[in-house]
Amino acid sequence: MSSKSRLPATLIPGDGIGPEITDAVVRVLDAVDAGFDWDVQLGGMAAIEAHGEPLPKETLASIRQNGLALKGPLTTPIGTGFRSVNVQLRAEFDLYANVRPGLTIVRGGRYEDIDLILVRENLEGFYVGLEHYVRVGDDPHGMAIASGINTREGSRRVLRYAFDMAARLGRKKVTVVHKANILKMLTGIFLETAREVAADYAGRVEMDDRIVDACAMQLVLDPSQFDVIVTTNMFGDILSDEIAGLVGGLGLAPGANIGDKAAIFEAVHGSAPDIAGKGVANPTAMLLAAALMLDHVGQNEKATRIRAALGETLNSDKKTRDLGGTTGTAEFAEALINRLR
Repeated sequence: MSSKSRLPATLIPGDGIGPEITDAVVRVLDAVDAGFDWDVQLGGMAAIEAHGEPLPKETLASIRQNGLALKGPLTTPIGTGFRSVNVQLRAEFDLYANVRPGLTIVRGGRYEDIDLILVRENLEGFYVGLEHYVRVGDDPHGMAIASGINTREGSRRVLRYAFDMAARLGRKKVTVVHKANILKMLTGIFLETAREVAADYAGRVEMDDRIVDACAMQLVLDPSQFDVIVTTNMFGDILSDEIAGLVGGLGLAPGANIGDKAAIFEAVHGSAPDIAGKGVANPTAMLLAAALMLDHVGQNEKATRIRAALGETLNSDKKTRDLGGTTGTAEFAEALINRLR
């Protein structure tokens, strides 16, 4: 790809295993001539060490300018007063939709043909962080209270994103997940708004709804009954990890955070400091995130090639340690690249 047509994007290698898997991902993207012009920036512990804060202004400025970022796992130190870097990024760039696909890649598990997408509202619910303690007797922390917030407009835009995506991808059904039998207002507004939005897609995309606990059970019993799931922030956080478990774990789980002016793609798993520097980390989640990023910028054919090569590699003798194999990060990347040549 010529230098004039290269696409500016921010690259945040992250902490722990982040730099190792990021290096592998960049090599794979180069193999398909993805054409990203990377602006490498720091976040998490690496940024604290260099700048004294986990999300420096240089990183924010880069994402704001490029509107596109790929990031590895970031660590927010516990007990330091720093806000979660991931939550801060979502708020800073109004990334209201979190997209988490669940796709069977590694064969031989309990389920062979999972292909569903969860869309999670990313900014509201209990993640607004409105909580406080109330004194009870002599105990100043005798009671803890948290408030959740769901707005009609916030609900509407993530619901519309989910229905638009379903229609664009030829998906047949959107399942709205809620707890409106108990949280009648907090999640009732989400369900009510969903019915209004669904009316605009009648004849193109079917809508049904599930109470969250029933949905969790039904995902385990028969995930094939779901196509696209859309839900509120906390429920989406929980269900998306459950879906990852159905296809082999967080090592196979990518995420996309989508807003109107920016999009950030990520490996969902943590920074795994216990194996950092050992060369054994699985780069698949970040590779799948990079494939989502390619889809986002219209390079669908290259994304499809990467997913196909990943499937071939993971189902050969090149499994990484977390999937029961012995292949290291660099060797896995090289095997994948050989299939892409």
